[in-house]
Amino acid sequence: MKKEQDPTLTSTFKILDTLNQKLDEKVIADGYGMRGKSRWVREAIEDLFAYSNYAELVSISDEGENAEQSISIRLPRKLFLEIEKAVIAIRKEFPEIEGIKSKVVRTAIMQRLIRQ
Repeated sequence: MKKEQDPTLTSTFKILDTLNQKLDEKVIADGYGMRGKSRWVREAIEDLFAYSNYAELVSISDEGENAEQSISIRLPRKLFLEIEKAVIAIRKEFPEIEGIKSKVVRTAIMQRLIRQ
């Protein structure tokens, strides 16, 4: 019997060229290869959600406010739904924040780059 996989969804967000370059370098250095970029970002998002103060980290992140480049990643539907729940939770705590979904992804990338 074939195991049913969680369907993936594509998400596009803005990122600074410099952050995208650091991301690409780290993805390759970590052995994921360029085809593993979505997996690396997925793991970064999962890591971010493990922090009890992830909402605060997202609220203070300003990386990408003037982002120039759009990138697309594929995420499992389950994680996509977790991001949607996080957006609601963050909006309740910090109602003034705009573009929360993109900020979550950018914050996850930055935190993983910093903490490794």
